[in-house]
Amino acid sequence: MVKIAISVESSADLTAEMISKYDVKVIPYRITLGEETFSDGEKLPEEMFALVDKTGVLPKTTAINEFEYAEFFNGLKKEYSAVIHLCLSGGITSSCANALRAASGIKNVFVVDSRSLSMGTGLLALYARELADKGTRPDEIVKTLDETVKKTVTSFVIERLDYLHKGGRCSSIALLGANLLKIRPRIIMKDGKMVSDKKYRGNMSAVVGKFSEELFAEFPPVGDKAYIAYTTASSEMIKAATDKCAEAGFNEVFITRAGATISSHCGANTLGIFYISK
Repeated sequence: MVKIAISVESSADLTAEMISKYDVKVIPYRITLGEETFSDGEKLPEEMFALVDKTGVLPKTTAINEFEYAEFFNGLKKEYSAVIHLCLSGGITSSCANALRAASGIKNVFVVDSRSLSMGTGLLALYARELADKGTRPDEIVKTLDETVKKTVTSFVIERLDYLHKGGRCSSIALLGANLLKIRPRIIMKDGKMVSDKKYRGNMSAVVGKFSEELFAEFPPVGDKAYIAYTTASSEMIKAATDKCAEAGFNEVFITRAGATISSHCGANTLGIFYISK
């Protein structure tokens, strides 16, 4: 049997338990906040948010370059016959293109654009490991993943637009209006890019319940696994999401924390749901 490594960037937001259980290899993003640079995973989102509130400086993430990917892949090839890497959507980062270029010069390294983020990428990696453990050939795994990418639902709801505004993704007028009216935008991945297509109002636990209900109605789930990832969230927000997942028929609901990479762009009180749809 071919020994296959499954890998992701830290933006996949897999828990330590998932990484260990499924033997997923992780290459970290690095985040710069003021004069400090740290690897994803070294700070909790709330620590980072506290520093942003104190300094007013937004964290910045830097794309992983081709050389870093080549080193990473070559390191894995010392132990594994093949590598399948699931990358953060190429529609929102140049990292994926860098990974593809690095892989092109290394035998039996395959890069799959998840066209997703956070646990949307993570769930694909876990699925890839399941396929590999069944003895599926690397090229067949890649073909199956390419099809599954099209069915992966990645969506989240944001409490405030501050981080999107500071990152240049919304205007000051939109920010002011949204905050005054307590508008909570729904972000969904479409064609590998983030699109705001719905808006909710009210407290976040009620918003999360409505968001979840409408998401499942619009994109009917298949399978029995759903994944919830959040930057920070109240227990009421998490309960609202898990309750709606149970109502939608999911037998297993996994909850993870978003790391610094995802949190840098979404801010506090962001909660996402990820699963496979029909």
